Amino acid sequence: MNEAAAGPRPFGRRLRLLQATEFSVVFSARRSLRGESFDLLFKPNGGSGPRLGLVIAKKFARRAVMRNLLKRLARESFRAAAAGLASADLVLRLRRPVAGPAGREDRRRLRAEIDGLLARLPR
Repeated sequence: MNEAAAGPRPFGRRLRLLQATEFSVVFSARRSLRGESFDLLFKPNGGSGPRLGLVIAKKFARRAVMRNLLKRLARESFRAAAAGLASADLVLRLRRPVAGPAGREDRRRLRAEIDGLLARLPR
């Protein structure tokens, strides 16, 4: 089925980490999966469903266009995988510099990396 035909998959407030304290709890848990460009930190949250927080530092993606692209890719990957994820708070963090304008192949590689990290999460 075409993704556009499937309808919108919202990324509402209940699916996001919103406050600094929520991020801090996940960072202090010290459970993570490493990819080439990203770290995925996670902590079980007691059954409120999966929630995602994003840390895309200007230090590693200088241009706002690139930071926004990375966030869009991460949100879409999370939306697609959310139904199969355990109840956990997740923080996806960019861990190394990403080069300038991303071509189609770069986008596919980055999306595949994010998908792979989400697939490796404990169920």
